[in-house]
Amino acid sequence: MPLRPSFSEEIAGLLHATHANPIKTCIQCGTCSGSCPVAKFMDYSPRKIIAMINADLKDRILNCNTYWYCASCYYCTVRCPRGIDIAELMYALKRYSIWKNQYKEGLVGPVFSETFVKTIIKSGRSYEPVLATSYLFTFGLQEMLMEAQTATNLMLKGRIPVLPPRIKRLENFKKVIQKIIPLGKPE
Repeated sequence: MPLRPSFSEEIAGLLHATHANPIKTCIQCGTCSGSCPVAKFMDYSPRKIIAMINADLKDRILNCNTYWYCASCYYCTVRCPRGIDIAELMYALKRYSIWKNQYKEGLVGPVFSETFVKTIIKSGRSYEPVLATSYLFTFGLQEMLMEAQTATNLMLKGRIPVLPPRIKRLENFKKVIQKIIPLGKPE
């Protein structure tokens, strides 16, 4: 019977696919956490996430908000003395949690990410009015009305198309995407 890879091996595989340095080389110096502008909003700091991955604490990691709060500023990556692409690690954790359909309840990020990918698969392009619905209802009524008014003004000025644009050869695009994104058949 073939052995299943551990959580840390799965994440290492995702990082290897993007040519990022392995997280096993982390020396736990804390430079990433000290550099992170949003660390105070995270359940666990980037340094702690790396330690938890190396300890195979899969469920705790997949049920935290850390990688969803990552600002993708790459400051941690640039400052890491071991050359670990920590920002790419955060992206890998996002992808992994969506693939496994396991993430902390109430986060906007997973729904937004899935909506984005499904929108891309459907038309080949991003379409803001569809994406907005994935987070719009997390606002209060006043903020939601302000967002709707702004979107309406942008549509009236031609800054947001009324209908989603489509790319040429959409079916070919869908076939390619379907091979790399495990979301099942395109809608």
